[in-house]
Amino acid sequence: MTEADLPPGDDTTVTRLGSGGPWEAVYGYSRVVRAGRSAWTAGCTSTVDGTVTHVGDAAAQTAQALRIGLAALAEVGAGAADVVRTRLYVTDRLFADEVGRAHNAVFGAIRPAATMVVVAGLLDPDHLVEVELEAYLPPS
Repeated sequence: MTEADLPPGDDTTVTRLGSGGPWEAVYGYSRVVRAGRSAWTAGCTSTVDGTVTHVGDAAAQTAQALRIGLAALAEVGAGAADVVRTRLYVTDRLFADEVGRAHNAVFGAIRPAATMVVVAGLLDPDHLVEVELEAYLPPS
């Protein structure tokens, strides 16, 4: 799907796409949803083909999660430059710097609004970080 497939400013058009991830069907959610010019990802981790990658490396998990989130946004016509907000959930405040730097490597020039929250844990104990992305596609 591309932006051309959606009517300009039509907030009644909603697209929901899954990635085939292991929890989407079981828990009932989409990887990405686009409504009009706005798009949101579900929480993205470094899970690839059902396996957590980069175990023990918060920066690499962040980079992988951001790649997954950006790939999902691309499926509905949004790119990194369209991201207006990110949320990063980390399992230990000691990961803040490396997670923040991995975020900066992708979004440093774009500078979306961002929140980083320390949480007690994530779904898989090997997950150190989870990210959510929100995008807005301006009128063409």
